[in-house]
Amino acid sequence: MRKIGFFIPVLVVAAFVALSALFVVDERENVLVLQFGQVRQEINEPGLNFKIPFIQEVVRYDARILGLRTQPLEITPLDDRRLVVDAFMRWRIIDVRRFREAVGVEGIRAAQGRMERIMNAAIREVLGAVPSGAVLSEDRTTLMNRIRDLARREALTLGVDVIDVRLTRTDLPEQNLAATFARMRAEREREAADEIARGNEAAQRVRALADRTVVELVSSARREGEIIRGEADAERNRVYAEAFNLDPEFFAFSRSLQSYERALTGENATMVLRPDSEFFAFLRGDGLTSELAAALREAAEAGAIVQPDAPAREDATGEEPDIVRELEEMIGN
Repeated sequence: MRKIGFFIPVLVVAAFVALSALFVVDERENVLVLQFGQVRQEINEPGLNFKIPFIQEVVRYDARILGLRTQPLEITPLDDRRLVVDAFMRWRIIDVRRFREAVGVEGIRAAQGRMERIMNAAIREVLGAVPSGAVLSEDRTTLMNRIRDLARREALTLGVDVIDVRLTRTDLPEQNLAATFARMRAEREREAADEIARGNEAAQRVRALADRTVVELVSSARREGEIIRGEADAERNRVYAEAFNLDPEFFAFSRSLQSYERALTGENATMVLRPDSEFFAFLRGDGLTSELAAALREAAEAGAIVQPDAPAREDATGEEPDIVRELEEMIGN
């Protein structure tokens, strides 16, 4: 019984020592085995491993991709327009031994401070060599890649790889916003005034062209109208001339009758003229044959010509007087 009681504490101590010598490496971490502060072993593969109990210690480092957001940084680009820049960086430990030697026992916390200083220096160097317009243009991606490459070269001395860098905010300082907005507003107003001036100029050209086209069309229409009117007058005169040449006396008689018809119409057909007026040449008989003149005088006495506003006198049977019918037959012949 005494031997069993002696072996139990020994077994417990042996089990404790054995468990202290065992440790598990996770796939999300890298491990350093230190002995009196010196690196004795670097383990990057997951699994079960051993160490010397109470003499060696295990230091674990995250093997995943880590993020770092910098504080707002004020920079001065090439055109002396100050900008406030926020950046975000993705990084990862690729050499645990060098990382331990560079940052010491503080580990990730100390590394973040040094990485932020490296990144700020890279941002100042890259953005300070370009105008502010390039930072806000399509060249922004190229600038971020340049910042990443520059920061990567510096971070490799820490055993760290910089995977990506992004500029999350690029703004003007608060004191410069009002002046910048005023300048942008003035530029836009100047561009708007230029556009309005060009529009007015184009409108004036269109109106001038329209006015000229109207004048040309009206002039052309008037010219064509005068040509057509002249041709019509010429045709009319030709017809009149042919009619006159066929029977000058009848032509003069017909024209006189048309004049009588136009003159003796309306509500008041009374006319006061001298008896020997040229208007009544065919009513006097000197411009007609004696037979036709006598017929016209009898028709005038009957009221068929001199008073056209009054109905022609009819006989008791309701028919026209014989002298009127005879006059119409003579005129028709």
